This record gives sequence, structure tokens and C-alpha cells, in this order.
Amino acid sequence: MARTRASDFEEKQHGLLLTAANVFATQGMEKASMSQIAQEAGVSKSLLYHYYPSKGALIFAIIHSHLAILDQALEKADDASLPPEARLQKLVITVLDSYRGADDQHKVQLNAGPALSDEQKAEIIAIERRIVRHFSSALKTIHPKLEDPDRPLLMPVTMSLFGMMNWVYMWFKEGGPISREDYARVATTLILEGVKKVK
Repeated sequence: MARTRASDFEEKQHGLLLTAANVFATQGMEKASMSQIAQEAGVSKSLLYHYYPSKGALIFAIIHSHLAILDQALEKADDASLPPEARLQKLVITVLDSYRGADDQHKVQLNAGPALSDEQKAEIIAIERRIVRHFSSALKTIHPKLEDPDRPLLMPVTMSLFGMMNWVYMWFKEGGPISREDYARVATTLILEGVKKVK
């Protein structure tokens, strides 16, 4: 007989994801085991498997949850009525705020490709495309020539911006000399000023 879900299922599930993300981020995808994750989470291995039937399912859940939160935040933050530059900067700070305290999940996202099935990858890619679309739409409004069919640069410029945001966790320190808001302005300015020189 299948177990019924406890009233605190979602809270426990979230806690397991955070613990698992930390284990994967520190030990690596291949080295980390379900037994180790269960031990770190203070639960039995059977309970862990109750929530996530495989290591791949657990990795997918970490990434999916991380991206879904970001996707929802961007959907709420994206305001096409703002001046284009302000719109882009608001999107950038939304990403940086969503990354706050989520370094482990972010590392899993960046390194977990081989652990995912084709179906899981397709679902993740669909969310990533929605996320990217907010930025490409804002950049296209600012610099329409990026969509020139003879020299299509919208995607390279958009992904260059994501490159700056996605690797922030490698060097950014909370409470350091630059805040997330400061860096959002820096990243936005670098892209906007650089785009003017793109030929």
C-alpha cells in the first residue's frame, strides 16, 4: 500500500532539495550518493527514495525548482511599460536576487547535464527559454538592429549578459564593496554601452 503524503510533505521536500544541492555542489554529481544525501538530511534512505525515486529524479527536481522560482520572479518583474533600460536593469536585479542563497542549486544546474534524461532536459530547456526570452525582448527593444537577419546578434548578446550573471557566484561576496544592485547596474551598463559598438 502506497504511503499517503504528510501535511508537511512540501516543507520536507524543499529541505531535502536544499541538502541534496549542497551535497552535489560540494561532492560532485558522480561522487555524491543517495545514502550520503539521506545521512546529511537526517532521514532514512527509504524516505529519500519515497520523495525521489532516483538520483536523476533528485537532480532534476533541484534544477526544476530553482528555475521555476526564477521564471516566476521574472514574469512578475518584467514590465514592458518601463523605459527599456530600466526594464532590462530590473530583470538583471531580479535574476541576481533569485540567485541569493542559491549557489548550490545554481552549481547543480550548471553541471548536471549528463545526469538528466532527454525528457528532463527538454523540460528544463523550455523553462530556460522562457527566462531568456524576457531579456532578448528587452534588448531587442533597446537595439532593434540586433535582429538584423544578415547579422543576427540578439542571442549572442543576450547570452553574454547571462554569462555575466551566471558566474557571479564565483566571486561575489555578500556584504562586500559592491551590492547586487550595484552589479545589476554594472552588468546592464556593460551590455548597453557595448551593444552600441557592435557592428
